[in-house]
Amino acid sequence: KSMQDQPANNIIQLELHVPDFDLVKNYYGKLGFETVWERVPEDAKGYLVLQKDGNTLCFWGGNDAIYNQPYFKRFPKDTVRGYGVEVVLLVDDIESFYEQVKDVANIVEPLVEQPWGLKDFRCTDPFGYYLRFTSKHNILDKGNAVD
Repeated sequence: KSMQDQPANNIIQLELHVPDFDLVKNYYGKLGFETVWERVPEDAKGYLVLQKDGNTLCFWGGNDAIYNQPYFKRFPKDTVRGYGVEVVLLVDDIESFYEQVKDVANIVEPLVEQPWGLKDFRCTDPFGYYLRFTSKHNILDKGNAVD
């Protein structure tokens, strides 16, 4: 079932602000994300939507217009965009996925089983966004808590 067929209350929309959609499509394409649609950047109107295994990532900007956004223009252009933010992406087969992308992803922490029983690995994208790929699970299940 495609994400477009899912009820809106089951979708998390995450919008990452980036200055270059080509870098996004190249990096995330290597991680198996596919473009759903794109509006080519023109002033502040650029937008890109990608999907993988039911995860939807949205990207705004795609050009220097992101540096003029009222909040972000307070920071230097070379500020790592994802500092302090962890983007959690749930994938179908974490072991196979890790083997597929470990040589193209900027791995920060390799695939390990965590104390709460899920396996995950962490990497950063070209803009410094911190990505955690993990086994599919229901975050509302209290069994995922560490005692």
